[in-house]
Amino acid sequence: MSAVPSDPSIRQRWPWLRDFLVGERQGWIFVFKCMLAFYLAAWLTMVFQLEQPSTTMITVSIVMHPQSGMVLAKSFYRTIGTCTGSLFALVLMTVFPQQRELFLFSLSLWVGLCAGGAVLYRNFMSYGFVLAGYTAVIVTLPAIDNPYAVFNSAVQRVSEVMLGIIVAGLVSDTVLPERLRQVLRRRAREHYGHFLDFARGSLGGVIPREEMEQAHLHFVRAAVEIEDLRSTVIFEDPEARARSSRMQLLNVLYMAAATSFQSLHHLINRLKRTNHPRTAGALIKLYAPVGEALSPPADEQHRPRVMASRLEACEPRLPELAAQLREELRQDPEMLLEFDSGAALLYRFVRELRDFTALEATLRETQGTLGGTVERISFRRANEFVAPGIAVVRTFLTLATLSTFWLITNWPSGTTAMLLATVFSGLLATSPRPIPATVNMWIGVALGMLAAFIVVLWILPGSDGFLMLILASGPLLMIGPYLTTRNATLPGIGSGYMLGFATILALKNPMVYAPDRLFNDAIASLFGLIMCGVAFMIIPAVIGTEWLRRRQLQQLRRQVTMAATAPLEGLVYRFESENRDLFHQIVQFTKPGSAESRGQLAWALAVHDSGRAVIELRQDMQQAELPPPIMETLQRAVQSLARLYDEPDQARWAAADRDVDHALTLTRQTLPLARASCQPALAHLLQLRTALRDDESALAPYIVKAPETDHAA
Repeated sequence: MSAVPSDPSIRQRWPWLRDFLVGERQGWIFVFKCMLAFYLAAWLTMVFQLEQPSTTMITVSIVMHPQSGMVLAKSFYRTIGTCTGSLFALVLMTVFPQQRELFLFSLSLWVGLCAGGAVLYRNFMSYGFVLAGYTAVIVTLPAIDNPYAVFNSAVQRVSEVMLGIIVAGLVSDTVLPERLRQVLRRRAREHYGHFLDFARGSLGGVIPREEMEQAHLHFVRAAVEIEDLRSTVIFEDPEARARSSRMQLLNVLYMAAATSFQSLHHLINRLKRTNHPRTAGALIKLYAPVGEALSPPADEQHRPRVMASRLEACEPRLPELAAQLREELRQDPEMLLEFDSGAALLYRFVRELRDFTALEATLRETQGTLGGTVERISFRRANEFVAPGIAVVRTFLTLATLSTFWLITNWPSGTTAMLLATVFSGLLATSPRPIPATVNMWIGVALGMLAAFIVVLWILPGSDGFLMLILASGPLLMIGPYLTTRNATLPGIGSGYMLGFATILALKNPMVYAPDRLFNDAIASLFGLIMCGVAFMIIPAVIGTEWLRRRQLQQLRRQVTMAATAPLEGLVYRFESENRDLFHQIVQFTKPGSAESRGQLAWALAVHDSGRAVIELRQDMQQAELPPPIMETLQRAVQSLARLYDEPDQARWAAADRDVDHALTLTRQTLPLARASCQPALAHLLQLRTALRDDESALAPYIVKAPETDHAA
């Protein structure tokens, strides 16, 4: 019998009921898979005569995720982290076999560095760093009094962790798998359709700035989301892995076309505001054939091959139409230059959009591995090193404090406290609200331990055999996976519950009943979490704070400096991806619609406009045979723009405006003698001047010559 109502009247009357039942179905499938992976891992650990099935079960609890691609991605990085941590543990025990203080100092430093790496490298790579620290702790601390046993300990712990990873991956990928491949395909097509609809709907040529800001925010989130999904899907789908490079190229083309589109409409808006309707009207007329190409019959509007063919047919018509429109503006040289700048932007947008739709069509129409080669590109992440540095210091001090406490008290369960502090110092270091997250984890761990005590002390003693173990512990254990499916309302409690349950269940081979040790381990685990929370109180996390957002906004502005100074090879890809990733980090912790959010959007648009224009100008300087005086003035203009965005003020704005205007004047004077080489540079200089003098942009507060600017524009 179906769990979802099939009567259409019921679906229409109670749509929330259908959504609830669909969510419940998916949630219980995940619970079933978690339980299967838990007990299969425990059984295999016993069959292979490994010492601690609990370690394998803890690994399963951390790795499991409703989507199989997530599990495989986490498992891949956890494997790397486990092997790295084990090797470091062996080296550390070899270097300090009898110097316990130096050993614990070095171990604390290693765990701190791993926590910093977890913050620096986001997404699933962070799990690898957490595991590198966690594995070093669980390998070395049990053998700290017997250095000769460290190798055997490393082999045992690595075997247990790897077995948990393998079992979680197999169960997730083979038992009712939830594939991310379809999610990636659906989201990519949605973003493709949204972008084309937005471009098609701008036939009038003028888009309000607020609407453009929201569109830019959507484009940023789309690019980051697609890259995150792609980097995960390649672990679960061989076809996606074979297409990975082209999927990255598709995302880059999407970002580049979005930037050109925004720059073009900013120019038209600027011309409208500064009483140049003829020039703006001419650009809108030049845009009309593109709008027609983007407007096939309704049933073909989202078919990429049709769009690519129509754009390819439209492209040769644009220069002829541009020549006719230029004749109408010939009486005013300034208007003619603005028109040429806009025409160059339009040509670039059409070329990038054509490539984007053609590659989208190729990916949809072909199956399996695609022939040919693709330029090596990557989605570059933009990282801030302050937050990782703080995580290193905080985690080091936490582990050093716990190590000192353990040395002074000789507490038998002190190693358990250090182990829990190691895990959660890394996992929670990336959270914008680590203290509430620690509280939720503490509650989950406490509840899991309470449930495990009931099982271990009252139910298991009267049981015998593995089947009875499942029947005795299963009903209480499944609470954890189910709470994990409710992470939106109860974040962290389900994960903490499973971890606490597995810790106190403490399956060993053979099983040992020691209630006193269980109570000590429970106290130590909760104490380790408390110390972790205290550390976050003393040295607060900076992720998501206003202070860090200001630093990241400064880093965003300095992307123009990168555009002006970095090597040109692959710079467009790096610029487009780093900008979007950095802006996504900033805006996700900002209240939508606030003054701060509007300011961030304004800077993001300004950086995109100017940075991309600087890159295009530098490419012109490299490819065209420009006279040396022009090369010198262009280089000076580029450097002035970099200084302005690095530390914006009125003096630097005036210097940048003066240098760009001087380069523009010199290039215009040379244009009749070397049109082929000067024309592209002239168009990009005009775009930079327009961005500088845009009185609605983020640079508006620094404009000091508004009357002269209006006349010149």
